[in-house]
Amino acid sequence: MVISWPKGIAARGEVRSQYHHSTDIVPTILEACGVEFPDIVDGTVQNPLAGVSMAYSFDEPDAPTTKKVQYYEMFGQRGIWHDGWKAVTEHGPISGMSNFENDTWQLFHTDVDRAEASDLAAEHPEKVQELVALWFEEAQANNVLPLNDMQVAGKDLAAFIAMEFKVPVPPGGTYTYYPGTSEVPERSAANTHGVSWKVLADLTTTADTAGVIFAHGARFGGHSLYVKDGSLRYVYNFLGIPPEQVIEAPMPAAGDHVFGVDFQKEERGQHGEWLGTATLFIDDDPVASERIRTMPGHFTLCGEGLCIGYDGGDVVSTAYKPGYTFTGGELRKVVFDVADDVYIDVERHLAAALSRD
Repeated sequence: MVISWPKGIAARGEVRSQYHHSTDIVPTILEACGVEFPDIVDGTVQNPLAGVSMAYSFDEPDAPTTKKVQYYEMFGQRGIWHDGWKAVTEHGPISGMSNFENDTWQLFHTDVDRAEASDLAAEHPEKVQELVALWFEEAQANNVLPLNDMQVAGKDLAAFIAMEFKVPVPPGGTYTYYPGTSEVPERSAANTHGVSWKVLADLTTTADTAGVIFAHGARFGGHSLYVKDGSLRYVYNFLGIPPEQVIEAPMPAAGDHVFGVDFQKEERGQHGEWLGTATLFIDDDPVASERIRTMPGHFTLCGEGLCIGYDGGDVVSTAYKPGYTFTGGELRKVVFDVADDVYIDVERHLAAALSRD
């Protein structure tokens, strides 16, 4: 990683080789700011920070690392680093194999073999056992157990999704979002996977209106409502497979409008995707519709959340550049509705949604 702090770090353009992990970033920032991590917030006891500060390395390039142990786990694949040694399992992530007790552990002396090219497990079996035991201690302390390597396809998909954290749907089934805010993580945003849904945007347009109204996802899956070249367009990007599914209609005369999209799920495809009809609305008029296929799971594993008034990060559509901020008018609110499967009058529905706001 790259750290820049001109007023706090005298060194310039130097490299540090101490072992650290992403969990150490927050403790480093807290120390740099002179802030103590609280034990209790609003009456709730906080879990201790998992990492340690890297700030000591700023002025001591050769100081030994203050990091002592770091566990790893992702979809059933495991690893543990401790005092210059690292043990990792040979286990296919999301393979559905389980049988974790039969995993083979590899051993690397990372102080001298940073590339992890030489497996020393056969030469140091006692070190392997020591690290395996330590992994289980760390896993217990960090709520990693029980392990699972469930596939994100086939028979495991439904169970996998069912176990994920889901934000409770609010009364009425509507989510209201505003422009000028940071992106909303996908797991915290309105869930449009596997359901019928609608989205309504309250805005004022001009002859120069252009840009993204909302965008959710990225190049490997997502959807977006945007204005370009005098057209209102809705695009659904299915797993990044071309061509992009696009529904469009000419922009109306400048003024106050409600732009909407309604998706009615109709049947499952052979791969578990949902097929249905997406209809584009301008005020209370359906102006275009197409049958599309939609993704049953998440658009991305992490990042690339819901953006209002722009498309941050990796863009959903190849039709515009990153950002593509809404300009030439006023975007007031965007309302997602996952409450039912019936598209009602969009103006009346928006008025009801805004009155609840």
